[in-house]
Amino acid sequence: MKGLILSGGKGTRLRPLTYTSAKQLVPVANKPVLFYGIEAIAEAGITEIGIVVGDTQAEIRAAVGDGSRWGVRVSYIEQDAPRGLAHAVKISRPFIGDEPFVMYLGDNLLNRGITRFVEEFERERPAAQILLAHVPDPQMFGVAQLSEGRVVRLVEKPKEPIGDLALVGVYMFGPEVFTSVDRISPSFRNELEITDAIQDLIDRGLTVRPHIVSGWWKDTGKLEDMLEANRLILETFERRIDGTVDAESRVEGKVVIEAGAVIERSIVRGPAVIGRNAKIVQAYVGPFTSIMNDVDIRDSEIEHSIVLEGSSVHDLASRVADSLIGRNVRIYRAPVKPSAHRFMLGDNSEVGIRW
Repeated sequence: MKGLILSGGKGTRLRPLTYTSAKQLVPVANKPVLFYGIEAIAEAGITEIGIVVGDTQAEIRAAVGDGSRWGVRVSYIEQDAPRGLAHAVKISRPFIGDEPFVMYLGDNLLNRGITRFVEEFERERPAAQILLAHVPDPQMFGVAQLSEGRVVRLVEKPKEPIGDLALVGVYMFGPEVFTSVDRISPSFRNELEITDAIQDLIDRGLTVRPHIVSGWWKDTGKLEDMLEANRLILETFERRIDGTVDAESRVEGKVVIEAGAVIERSIVRGPAVIGRNAKIVQAYVGPFTSIMNDVDIRDSEIEHSIVLEGSSVHDLASRVADSLIGRNVRIYRAPVKPSAHRFMLGDNSEVGIRW
């Protein structure tokens, strides 16, 4: 069995961060989201993984390499533009051959892994097995209707409700799916929809097995979901302090402080992670915060946030919260008169100021 990870999307909902970075490489709990998918597939015993890449392929290739760090072999499959999940399956046929495969969306997180689903699929060998989860906003997802334990209908982002069971971004297919992706036509979005391909399997009388997942699942395409995934993963951490903490500082709860990090005259309250060579000086880092490598936080407070490499937050009068701060960003209070807010912001940025 092979693995297929889709990493060709543009990440429009995380702009402006994704203008300069692949959305699948944005870190959650200081690890790129894409790496969680690779780990889940490797843990299921799958050693050959194809990654579908697009405009950000150079960055993804540099981050993932040949896959040897996970004990797998990674091949890269180039997609000229985001043309739908079924199109990604179609262009991956030379890599997959006639083997069954698991398809994993590169910006998804599933907290309990996929090993038991893969084992069940290999044992039962249906034409497809899809993972489902109850969601409050089914109009944002592909949605499945079930009858007597089988999938009978799928609709992509339904305008009229047909249920609340959304397709989680993990699918398992036999080679029958390649006939279906060849039979379907582009949708109104001009994409080949995977829901249409699965519906074609059903219409051909083939078995599509559903699995409603227990535990949490996150599509990290939006800021609030990224922060929620960060919170959920940080809660699983065990306390570990490899960096330096001075006598005037307090480190409370589940906190990971990586080697080279320095905590001075500060409070770090977990769950939180402080990356390598970060400096936290006369500051407060609150729960559910991930500070990446080489970040500098001084005379400021931050919580429930993610700060990427090389950024600095200095001398702020109020707390930073619920934020995703990109790489090499500087946030500071400038002691100049007359008093004014001065910004240099990219497209689709958002700034909240508390008076």
